[in-house]
Amino acid sequence: MSTQAEAAAKEPVLRDRVVIVTGGGRGIGREIALAMAAEGASVVVNDIGASIGGEGHNATPAQEVVAEIRAKGGKAIADTHSVADWDEAFATVAAAMKAFGRIDALVNNAGILRDRLFHKMDIDEWRAVIDVNLNGVFNISRAVAPVFRQQESGSFINITSTAGLIGNIGQANYGAAKAGMAALSRTMATDMKKFNVRSNCIAPFAFTRMVESIPIDRPEMAAKVEKARRMESRKIAPMAVYLASGLAEKVTGQVFCVRANEIFLLSQPRPLRSVHRSEGWTVHDIAQHAIPAMQSDFYGLDVSADVFSWDPI
Repeated sequence: MSTQAEAAAKEPVLRDRVVIVTGGGRGIGREIALAMAAEGASVVVNDIGASIGGEGHNATPAQEVVAEIRAKGGKAIADTHSVADWDEAFATVAAAMKAFGRIDALVNNAGILRDRLFHKMDIDEWRAVIDVNLNGVFNISRAVAPVFRQQESGSFINITSTAGLIGNIGQANYGAAKAGMAALSRTMATDMKKFNVRSNCIAPFAFTRMVESIPIDRPEMAAKVEKARRMESRKIAPMAVYLASGLAEKVTGQVFCVRANEIFLLSQPRPLRSVHRSEGWTVHDIAQHAIPAMQSDFYGLDVSADVFSWDPI
């Protein structure tokens, strides 16, 4: 490596940039906030300090991350507004602008869980998760959009999940929100491309308090949780930092997955097979010809663990 290249590699990639990290007080969000600061960013650590299910408020998690960043010479402020509320999401953006004067990246990481089998889920469990995990992403992304548009730059980094992109048992609300986030991310990428604004997703595998909350009532669940313990939250942060930086200026509209030391580019829905009948289709024609022609390409009812069946590397 040349001397010039070595110097560039040591230069903080987020110097003079400002990043908002929602859900930045714990788990993956905490690691992302710390990594952003380590690369020179000023960080708005947004976290209401709620339980996994979204109950309660506690400013301590956000404040502790801010203290850790400042102790290392970085710049950060704590913010405890709820992204699930339209006005509070705009208040978070206003706080960031007041403190730092600009915003260069938004990490949509805040999320809650209220797992229940679909046929037993009630409306409150559905709405609570959708409000935080999907409506919250829209609220704060919409609040940031005018800032990005005026600057003609910016990066949305959306923490999605294979629970929605592939599927998981007992997570209809969470999966729907995370799949919706991926669709929203792509639309943000297309709508704001002309302003040099990018939007990408990361589907992380990591041992967090959400994973730790999984009831271990079967041997296979115990094995799943034990495997998850080997996947550290800090392994997710480098991809988020990369997507926030100028190094990723041509990367937009993508869905990545990070699992320990593995990075995957995930597929997005595109046509696989087609059948044509010039005279049109009857119900019986579909049953006898169309479906048999396409059936070999049908997707099974896989869950994330079926698709990512090997141990993390």
